[in-house]
Amino acid sequence: MKVEVTWVEGMEFRSDSESGHSWNMDASVDVGGSDRGPRPTELLLSAVGGCTGIDIVSILKKMQQPLTGLSITVSGERAEEHPRRFTHIKLHYVVTGDGLSEERVARAVELSVEKYCSVLSSLNAEVTYDFEVVQS
Repeated sequence: MKVEVTWVEGMEFRSDSESGHSWNMDASVDVGGSDRGPRPTELLLSAVGGCTGIDIVSILKKMQQPLTGLSITVSGERAEEHPRRFTHIKLHYVVTGDGLSEERVARAVELSVEKYCSVLSSLNAEVTYDFEVVQS
């Protein structure tokens, strides 16, 4: 998996994914940005919510549960010192559907958070990285 991130101007960057999607990210005005896109940290929280949401919908479908709505609020607490990483992430799920089993919904959430969500798993793991700089 790969994305290409390109500087636009100021603190704004455009990201293009292998799957053909694009989005812009920007910093807030108070740190020199133009506020023309979400912050990278907001996208990280969004990725957590999207990842668990996709898992939960898939799991509940396999369980033949009548899910008609799912809303996820993802909030994060960050460290005071740089690099200001997330120290706690809270997920609040609101599910809708006549006849949903509370036990099956809870199990679907548990499976997503503890087993299937690759975004959350990556946040919990020690991820290695390398980099190279090419001047053009």
